[in-house]
Amino acid sequence: MAHRPLACVILAAGKGTRMKSDLPKVLHRVAGRPMVGHVLAAVKTLDPDHVVVVVGPGMDSVAAAVAPYPTAVQHEQRGTADAVRAAFGLLEGFTGDVIVLYGDTPLVTPDTLRALVQARRQAADPAVVVLGMRPDDAGAYGRLILNARGGLEKIVEYLDASEEERAVTLCNAGLMAFDGARMFDLIGSVGNDNAKSEYYLTDVVQIARRAGMACAVVEAAPAEVVGVNSRAELAEVEKLLQGRLRKAAMDNGATLIDPDSTFLSVDTRLGRDVVVGPGCFFGAGVTVGDRVEIKPYCHLEGVRIDSGAVIGPYARLRPGAEIGPDAHIGNFVEVKNAVIEAGAKANHLTYIGDARVGAKANIGAGTITCNYDGFSKSRTEIGAGAFIGSNSALVAPVVIGDGAIVGAGSVVTMAVEADALVVARGNQKAYAGWAKRFRERKQNEKAKKA
Repeated sequence: MAHRPLACVILAAGKGTRMKSDLPKVLHRVAGRPMVGHVLAAVKTLDPDHVVVVVGPGMDSVAAAVAPYPTAVQHEQRGTADAVRAAFGLLEGFTGDVIVLYGDTPLVTPDTLRALVQARRQAADPAVVVLGMRPDDAGAYGRLILNARGGLEKIVEYLDASEEERAVTLCNAGLMAFDGARMFDLIGSVGNDNAKSEYYLTDVVQIARRAGMACAVVEAAPAEVVGVNSRAELAEVEKLLQGRLRKAAMDNGATLIDPDSTFLSVDTRLGRDVVVGPGCFFGAGVTVGDRVEIKPYCHLEGVRIDSGAVIGPYARLRPGAEIGPDAHIGNFVEVKNAVIEAGAKANHLTYIGDARVGAKANIGAGTITCNYDGFSKSRTEIGAGAFIGSNSALVAPVVIGDGAIVGAGSVVTMAVEADALVVARGNQKAYAGWAKRFRERKQNEKAKKA
């Protein structure tokens, strides 16, 4: 079968005034990715020949976010049909199939997009295929009215619908697939004789039917086509996507002890037999190997954790952290841009930044790698099998050799050779009876004031 070209037009010019934000609406994040990024990811799976993102004037940040895909500018907000027209210049002469999507509808799946394309290419050769849904509450959604043959006859806006039409449960979800050879004329015929003087994309169905062209419907689950126009709707979409991500993680062999309190990013990768405790947050770029235990209330982003490691509780792993096999990162430990090699342990109250901790080294409670001098970052190298006593400060750049021991409470500013003991703290002095005399003096002074 010959390849039929496919183009996708993503409408992302909306100002999102109800979001009350300086950030363009489609750049608000869901599971760590901008909404328009989710739409692009779904589109990419179809391997389209062209992708055009329609933006508003001055939306350079959106253009940068969707690069290298080209953008077209809708100079005035004059409706959805007008927005698609803005993309015509980049699709001139295109006669394949065209899907029109929305940058603020991030949950649509590749399977649904494929179903739209397949329906467009069916034997009836519909000029337009509309995505429909059957929500529990049809409310003010536009209704999709079918004809006796099951084809789409028209889209009726709720305010214009009769009582009989309002009883229809099949609603307009917004997305459409077009035959590109007919799309330009159909959309070009859309007028603005309505209360808002806008050009509505939904009008193309009646225009196509009047010209004797077939139109069709593909149904999707309502949860796939939830649009975002407010912060509350953004939170609802986040909740829906988190449900998908959690289910996928558990289906792939991870245990989430309390799924509802575990927050994942769209690119989180959890291995087999990973156990995640309640209250954990996974930012972008986290990969977790098999048999890792992540105890409650950990925050991770930009991290790789190898098999058998134990993390937390209350650990923070920041970008660039690489935790080796069977390593332990315990409670209130922060790791940033550092490699913790196999079997090393930092079990409590420690900061490790811009460092390498060698295999089976032990980092005592309260240890700090002093990596920043106010101007630049420097590295700390801790050798294999080294032991760092509690409450030590390692002032970078510094190297602690293999097997070396740093005495508790030390401030280490120079290299320590392998297998050496270093103690860097003030001499301890004791003054017999001083504490008792001090208390007696204070008590006498208090008595005189009474």
